[in-house]
Amino acid sequence: MTIRSRAPLLAHFALAFSGLLAAGPASAQQAEVKMSGQCERLVIGGLDITQNCKEQLVNTVSRGRTTFDFAAWDGQSLSFSGAGAQHEQTEETEQLQPISLVVPGMKNAEGIVRSPAPAVGSCKFSSPEPGKTRIACEATSQGKTYAGVFVTDTKSDARSGAKTDAKPGQAAAPDAAKDGSASPKP
Repeated sequence: MTIRSRAPLLAHFALAFSGLLAAGPASAQQAEVKMSGQCERLVIGGLDITQNCKEQLVNTVSRGRTTFDFAAWDGQSLSFSGAGAQHEQTEETEQLQPISLVVPGMKNAEGIVRSPAPAVGSCKFSSPEPGKTRIACEATSQGKTYAGVFVTDTKSDARSGAKTDAKPGQAAAPDAAKDGSASPKP
């Protein structure tokens, strides 16, 4: 069974991987949260393309991995991915997700060409200040730098209207939409 959530981001932005791990088999869990806000930095393979960065960030939890997807108007994309079980709380209000994989992508006539590569890095998150949360990811792979910084106003794309208590990095609640519908990635 696939659980897909396009739920609003809750005011208490905190990764709670223990909830994901306790919810059942990791392969059966999937949650997706789309956040609106301001992309402050996007670097793919050492090339700064911040000027093309979209005002949306997608956080997905699937099969025990947490992924943050940045996208650019020119068809490029960048995903930071790490094992959710390695998540740490570094301070009372800050979370750290180690990153072990970066996935740069480019949209072309045939579709999206993705090039996954092992990486070393992390994504850091703070609990929201009134109305805002900062998500900063940085990793190195094959001698190249990958980075993304996004500030959200804690709103998300909830086109399905489903409500859930899922937070980025956490599986959807049992009452979330269970239709298995997929939404296109940016």
